Amino acid sequence: MKHEHIVKAVLPGSIAEELEIEPGDCLLSMNGNEVEDVFDYHFYANDEELTVLIRKPCGEEWELEIEKGYEEDLGIEFEQGLMDEYRSCCNKCMFCFIDQMPEGMRDTLYFKDDDARLSFLQGNYVTLTNMSDHDIERIVRYHLEPINISFQTTNPKLRCRMLHNRFAGEALKKVDRLYEGGIRMNGQIVLCKGVNDGEELERSIRDLSRYRPYLESVSVVPVGLTKYREGLYPLEPFTKEDALEVLDVIHRWQDKFYRESRMHFIHAGDEWYTLAEEELPDKERYDGYLQLENGVGMLRLLSDEFEEAFGELVGDDKVRQISVATGKLAYPFIKGFADRLSQKYTGTKIYVYRIENKFFGEWITVSGLITGQDLIGQLKDRPLGDKLLLPCNMFRSGEEVFLDDITLSELAKALQVRADIVKSSGRDFIEAILDS
Repeated sequence: MKHEHIVKAVLPGSIAEELEIEPGDCLLSMNGNEVEDVFDYHFYANDEELTVLIRKPCGEEWELEIEKGYEEDLGIEFEQGLMDEYRSCCNKCMFCFIDQMPEGMRDTLYFKDDDARLSFLQGNYVTLTNMSDHDIERIVRYHLEPINISFQTTNPKLRCRMLHNRFAGEALKKVDRLYEGGIRMNGQIVLCKGVNDGEELERSIRDLSRYRPYLESVSVVPVGLTKYREGLYPLEPFTKEDALEVLDVIHRWQDKFYRESRMHFIHAGDEWYTLAEEELPDKERYDGYLQLENGVGMLRLLSDEFEEAFGELVGDDKVRQISVATGKLAYPFIKGFADRLSQKYTGTKIYVYRIENKFFGEWITVSGLITGQDLIGQLKDRPLGDKLLLPCNMFRSGEEVFLDDITLSELAKALQVRADIVKSSGRDFIEAILDS
């Protein structure tokens, strides 16, 4: 199949603009090579001497010879970000969150991606079941890294059952090829009670540790369970006692790995500590926060950032009234921050509200899955002060829209309060409170 890529935009002052490449033009080849997708494009575009074949909308073909700096960008944006179709997931995982969503939400929320290219571009985790030998060869050839892999278990039969895919166990062999190619990897285990925990978790950690140092880290996170599970595999939520057992396993292996390599390798998601009612580990346990976007160490980093910024504050008696809404997971931390700020800034009153996730169900505790309707329903007629602060992870990336398509302005109108989005750091939280 021949790949053709339509130019969406040309950046001002770029090489492409100088060569009169325009939106609507079609990229046909680079250095005589067909361009399959965004990885081929960037690989070939790195060259200092480049021949690009462009077809104009009128059908005329231009062969452009380019001399440029190594890795200097051409300044072209394409209609499709991947320069190819997105690859959807072919698994039917027993823990899939998308299968647990109600009907009637926007279409994009139901798309299950399992595209390795999104692993490199956006940090998504892939199961490897959707990858061909050609895909693996390109990753090794272009030395694309790191790749994020959703393992779940290293037991081939159990992996087939968990992913409901008879090829899921065989797909684990692709990790060997990535390891042999020297490709850096990060891993994830979504833990399901009575399925891949206990002895199976011990086995997975032991097996995965053999891929060090190229497999740099593996996170263990609890399965997310919504109230929409009718007809799905009967998974149960973890208890406090379960969480304590999981942490005991992880800490024991961490200590072993650290003695061997000065890296902890296996990491527990923040939810395990809050569920177990245990103190968060020191930042040294997180090996530089390799899995921050996977909810590993986020609360520790937030706390440390707050402490650092708080230590620089002088305090005042200026009158302020502010409200903050967050999820169950982060609530104790945010409430603690607010109380300490109120002590130093004696005129400042901070209302901190823990929002229960009625939309997805009580077992969902992260703020990133809170909807606008839950916020409106639980904050209506509550004291909100002069403004309401909301964490940025409640919103669609780059937009002011909640998961249920309620907008920030609609929420502010319903609650009759100014609503502001706060960035994710502890310092950002303090600055938003003090309006500095």
